[in-house]
Amino acid sequence: MTAPGIAPAGRSQPGRLYLVPAPLDFGCTPQVPLSDVMPQATIVTAARLTHWICENAKSARAYLKRIDALTPLALPLQAQQISELPREVHKKGDHAGSGGVGFDARPLLTPALNGHDIGLMSEAGMPAVADPGSSVVRAAHDLGLEVIALIGPVSLLLALAASGLNGQSFAFVGYLPQDATERAKRMRELESIALRTGQTQLFIETPYRNEAVLQALLQHLQPSTRLSVSSGLTLPHAQTRSRLVKVWRQQADGPDNSTPAVFAIGR
Repeated sequence: MTAPGIAPAGRSQPGRLYLVPAPLDFGCTPQVPLSDVMPQATIVTAARLTHWICENAKSARAYLKRIDALTPLALPLQAQQISELPREVHKKGDHAGSGGVGFDARPLLTPALNGHDIGLMSEAGMPAVADPGSSVVRAAHDLGLEVIALIGPVSLLLALAASGLNGQSFAFVGYLPQDATERAKRMRELESIALRTGQTQLFIETPYRNEAVLQALLQHLQPSTRLSVSSGLTLPHAQTRSRLVKVWRQQADGPDNSTPAVFAIGR
């Protein structure tokens, strides 16, 4: 039996795991030219990969088709080996389960043990950051595989940089509860942390709930708390609005219910 992380006979080296960012225009119309938001080196590296782990094979192929239009793929789209993360990873997260052990992604990395480089992609932005994939990265480290994160857009950092809030201490807290009562309670908890410690609190929401979340924030946050909302990042209609809540209440021109947004609160 071949030891984990050691290439089998006939293979000089195991493959590497590349974290391949995707543009932030997933589900948006129109899409931006790929060359406007992705470095050429990232596009070239992605084009030479033939094995992939992704959230959804259909959207992964759509992204590879955009890459192919700029730099020809090493293999035709139909010959690319694409594996999807299981549904429970999407629903419960990479680290859900007893003791936080979560999903065992090592079997997905078998091609790397056989010498093939593998790309990990999410539907938008950097995989494993506000998206599934960290279990794959963790498994790669456990197997002794080299992990390489490529350069590309990360919505959380773009939103934080544009917010004027504290960029030296911040936390991403994922999604807020869907239940209105629990959501209001969570908003107040995050506000308390932000006001007490100065730590910026960032979160996201499914786009169709954008307006409802904004209205709940304006209802439950204190007037002097600063709220920043960034939407459509890297798209032609991108915008960031960062104001005190009392100012937002006078002009609540937040994102629509079809554009991805990042919310941030602080002092």
